[in-house]
Amino acid sequence: MTEENLAPEEAEEAAPQAIKQRKNGLYPAISDELTAVMKAGWADTELRDLVPAEQSAYAAKRRAALSARFPGERLVIPAGNLKTRSNDTEYGFRAATEYVHLTGDQTEDAVLVLEPHGDGHDAYLYLLPRSDRENGEFWLSGQGELWVGRRHSLTEAETLLGLPAKDVRNAAEELAERAEEHPAVTRVVRGYDAKIEAALAPHTTKHGDSELKVFLSELRLVKDEWEIAQLQAACDATTKGFTDVVRELAQAVATSERWIEGTFFRRARVEGNDVGYGSICAAGPHATTLHWVRNDGQVRPGELLLLDAGVETTTLYTADVTRTLPINGEFDELQRRIYQAVYDAQEAGIAAVKPGARYRDFHEAAQQVLAERLVEWGLVEGPVERVLELGLQRRWTLHGTGHMLGLDVHDCAHARVESYVDCVLEPGMVLTVEPGLYFQADDLTVPEEYRGIGVRIEDDILVTADGNRNLSAALPRTVEEVESWMASLKP
Repeated sequence: MTEENLAPEEAEEAAPQAIKQRKNGLYPAISDELTAVMKAGWADTELRDLVPAEQSAYAAKRRAALSARFPGERLVIPAGNLKTRSNDTEYGFRAATEYVHLTGDQTEDAVLVLEPHGDGHDAYLYLLPRSDRENGEFWLSGQGELWVGRRHSLTEAETLLGLPAKDVRNAAEELAERAEEHPAVTRVVRGYDAKIEAALAPHTTKHGDSELKVFLSELRLVKDEWEIAQLQAACDATTKGFTDVVRELAQAVATSERWIEGTFFRRARVEGNDVGYGSICAAGPHATTLHWVRNDGQVRPGELLLLDAGVETTTLYTADVTRTLPINGEFDELQRRIYQAVYDAQEAGIAAVKPGARYRDFHEAAQQVLAERLVEWGLVEGPVERVLELGLQRRWTLHGTGHMLGLDVHDCAHARVESYVDCVLEPGMVLTVEPGLYFQADDLTVPEEYRGIGVRIEDDILVTADGNRNLSAALPRTVEEVESWMASLKP
């Protein structure tokens, strides 16, 4: 990786000669002649044949719902900033979920503003314009286009996103002035842009900002047709990623869980933007650790692999799928029995997902099955009703049976309890159904042969008008289907 001449903050509105050089840069100065050379001879690359992005019409409807909820109030939704990883290198950027949902844009430092006007709002964006060729920023700054690539001009962005755009470098000052000159209740989505928050601090309250965050979380509970298509695409790409992993299990056996992680990540980057969360590539007893993301263990034939992974699309919608696979391609008798119990629990959970049902119903249906099997196997004393009332099955089931899914893997997390876990399911909601059984390697309450076995099966379920649709159904689930699928993929 090359070292740029200047830190991003050092690209000031000034001639290159006046810009501070990097402490250990190899070039001591910038000559007048080089300055002149770098300013001249560049083609006009403005894109003039753009059309609005497919998502823009849907984003406009979401902004309209937001406007209706907060009439007469100023609403400010930042995308977030780059975060330094080390010195002059940054972590990969992912725009704030709220901002993406309302704009379709993914650029850093951007801000969406809904300014109250009459009965509604005027919506506009603050964005970083294309690099300035006059002051040298395009080749001297670490965020200049010769370092990080071309970005859209403000005019191009207006066409793509369907919103007026301004220079974000003026955002904090302009918003503060606007708030002073035109007082109105002002709300900001906090946690993404400290500069914007500081500029508007005299005009905002944490309680008011929290109400905005909650509403934007609940706005994502029911997906529109475009979002459902994105989630289906994420599941389809994830199916390919799981298939890649099964094809390469021999290499994983020869190396480690890291091979599995890398194999799935390759598919995620080819098919989409990234993985939607840290992949859990848990072989053997690691499968009993719910969020095993170290992925540095051995992959041994005769044991199980719990793979929990999801592709994030280029529009940032993610799948979240888990399969538990026999590493040698066939379940042994005990593995099969535990897997079948989890499968039956998942089937009961999925059957409970339908419009008009309580959100909690699928969880309770799955836990009922798992508690019955634990009693049947003599691992916990019945009756089943007692086990469920006291939550005794949780020693081996550990977690809830699912969650909402969308732009975030645990989507809508700031929604009110009555709008989420206490809600009634509606068409357009998408949730995971993912029961599991986990017998820790040091659990002396179960027979020794159970210890170190972990099984989870997870699918992404869309609530439809007449029931549900499994978006990840292309991946085999039954014992027989899994074994046949794995056999078909052996080299």
